[in-house]
Parts: sequence; structure tokens; C-alpha cells
Amino acid sequence: MSFWRQAGLSYIQFSAVCARAVRQALKPELREKALVRDQSFIKSTKWADGKPSKRVTNTNMNT
Repeated sequence: MSFWRQAGLSYIQFSAVCARAVRQALKPELREKALVRDQSFIKSTKWADGKPSKRVTNTNMNT
């Protein structure tokens, strides 16, 4: 069993942690460009009675 699975992480969570660690290890001049890629956005639509009722955008997905 993979160590990330034993730690209770999904592969997506594991790869996000690794990517964040690599970005933080970069030199300052390269880090600024790379940190922009660390942001995640999810757009979802809530449905009620078979019709879309409200669009929700989550911008703080870094946990």
C-alpha cells in the first residue's frame, strides 16, 4: 500500500502537497511565478427541483 494512502490522503491531495513543497523550495525570483499556480478554484451550481438555483465559486481550496 502506498504511504500516501496509509496517511489517509487521496492521490490528488498527495500530489497537491508535493507540488506545494516544490514551489516553496524554489528560489525567490522563481517562487512568485510558481505560487500563482498553487491557487485552485471550483465552480459549482446548486440544483433545486431539477433547475439550477445558485452558482457558487470556492476560491480558497488550499487546505
